[in-house]
Amino acid sequence: MLAATAALLQAPPVLAWQLAGTHAIRLHPRAGDPVVIGTVDIRPAGERHAFTLHLDHARFTDHFLSMREFKCLEGRGEIQCHVPYPYRHPGTVTENELSWLEHSLLFLFKSPGEFGARLWNGIYYKLQVTSDGLVGLPQAVDLNQIGAPPDDLDTPPFAPGERSEIPPGARWFGKLTID
Repeated sequence: MLAATAALLQAPPVLAWQLAGTHAIRLHPRAGDPVVIGTVDIRPAGERHAFTLHLDHARFTDHFLSMREFKCLEGRGEIQCHVPYPYRHPGTVTENELSWLEHSLLFLFKSPGEFGARLWNGIYYKLQVTSDGLVGLPQAVDLNQIGAPPDDLDTPPFAPGERSEIPPGARWFGKLTID
């Protein structure tokens, strides 16, 4: 027993996931394999980390909705479209503050038969740091809120009070991961 305890004390520590680096962005459907939709590069920038999002547009189809082109994923009775955050923002995160990355990964959903963009059907993936990366569960937002620039471009508009929970399994993609 003493030898086993000594061996555990000498074992190298399990390394936690590192925020800095190039990481894959995956959407996880209710059924089937995750879909890699791009990468995010995260680099130290003083006390924060700067990020650059790179979506793989070859994974998406083009949809012209409400007089705008959207990059969308089509699946079992649902279309989910990326909605780029339209205003300047700091583009930085910390392990405890991921809101600008969350705002860069906004989506809307609609059924294939619906006409136009359903901006009130916004999806916001609330990210949490885990030992394997970032895990985001979907929350509902009304994207009409970002139809006009916010008064303060340095404050993310979708604060917790502006979002609501989505029941598990209600959306085609029930999780977003960055690893």
